[in-house]
Amino acid sequence: MARAERERTGNATPNAGPEPRRRIPSVDALLRSEPGRRAIGTFGRPLVKHALSVTLEQVREAAEAGAMPPPDDEILARALALASGTASGLVRVINATGVVLHTGLGRAPLPERAAAAAARAGQGYVDLEVDRESGARGRRSTRAERLLTSMTGAEDALVVNNGAAALLLALASLARGKGVLVSRGELIEIGGEFRIPDILAASGARLVEVGTTNRTRASDYRSALTDKTALILKVHPSNYRVVGFASTPSAKDLAAIARKADVPFVYDLGSGLLERVPGATADEPSAADALADGADLIVFSGDKLLGGPQAGIVLGRAELVERLRRHPIARAVRVDKMQVAALESVLAQHAHGRGSELPVWTMIREPPAHVRHRADALAMALDGELEGAHVIACESAVGGGALPGTGIPSFGVEIRAPEPNAMAARLRTGSPSVFCRVTERGVLLDLRTVSPEAMPDLVRAVRYALEGDDLPDD
Repeated sequence: MARAERERTGNATPNAGPEPRRRIPSVDALLRSEPGRRAIGTFGRPLVKHALSVTLEQVREAAEAGAMPPPDDEILARALALASGTASGLVRVINATGVVLHTGLGRAPLPERAAAAAARAGQGYVDLEVDRESGARGRRSTRAERLLTSMTGAEDALVVNNGAAALLLALASLARGKGVLVSRGELIEIGGEFRIPDILAASGARLVEVGTTNRTRASDYRSALTDKTALILKVHPSNYRVVGFASTPSAKDLAAIARKADVPFVYDLGSGLLERVPGATADEPSAADALADGADLIVFSGDKLLGGPQAGIVLGRAELVERLRRHPIARAVRVDKMQVAALESVLAQHAHGRGSELPVWTMIREPPAHVRHRADALAMALDGELEGAHVIACESAVGGGALPGTGIPSFGVEIRAPEPNAMAARLRTGSPSVFCRVTERGVLLDLRTVSPEAMPDLVRAVRYALEGDDLPDD
């Protein structure tokens, strides 16, 4: 190969020709190339240009460290993979991790009726904020709020975009510029570095820590009360447990302290358990329990144990809920029409006593023997291609910060692979995409979170990922 050709393609030796950065093509040059023009026809010029800019920046950073730039066609291929992933939008995946409420995979899967309701709302005009009888403007979440109050006995309800937004709105409306008493053991990180102290700071409220990490007493709250106290906040530690030498006042005790001090008691339940049901541990608070214990306001998520779409739900005393409803932040965190439609459908299912039929609860409560049946079927389907597929007992998790520490007996298929991470990557990037667990010996497909309807697709995806693999014999 001539020297000029080697320099153009980036295949020259490190000591030959100009320094690496000078070998890198420009965005415009790649856009004008034939593959670039074809990509523009497929994805549009703005997306292709952006993908090339991102990819070339990565190439430049590598070149600064002394790496030789890859050939132009490789740069284009990397950029087009980025453009394709962006243009495809959300992609349906198979969740074989065994985590029922997997935050990265969208938490609670909606029942078909709720998904259809959301689709109908998105495809045309709906009576979102208008009363059909009078023609006057109404509230977009009136029906959902009416269902919530009828099921829980709360005086009023409010629906917003998500659980963190519900807490932020409550604090901004009721405690701005004043103190909020929180146990040190409840200063949790919800996820994605979103922490309770940060939410308090953003709301304009002032955090007043009481007690210690493992032990907080009722007397700690009474001692911390001043005329600058706006409310007492209890936060359910959704994603962890403090065990051993640990104690904290009950919701009933805190409600009594708040009532005597004439300040609201706000309880962040987190997971959205409406009422006590089989499968939920005794220490997972329900909305019905919290209200019965005297909470003035409770907040929780709609896409966890409630089994609905992303939403933040507020229940409690009417005058407090109305203060939240009238706060300027309320408009900024309101739900859209598709969220409302899906939530109405899920709440109606709860109201009809069929909450246990929601996908979340079906997965949580499915007998292990049924899961074992799917695991056996998967291993048998793969028997012709692979001798290293083993049915094993494993443990699923609820996830999403709900029922922490509660393992669910399950079964899965472990596939031996010399490079487990590479095998998991092939499964993720296949069609359909499969997310699994990585083990020391290979990958584990937990069948608790794989529906019977998805089994043929899972078999096809695993076969695709196995093509060309040199897997060890059993």
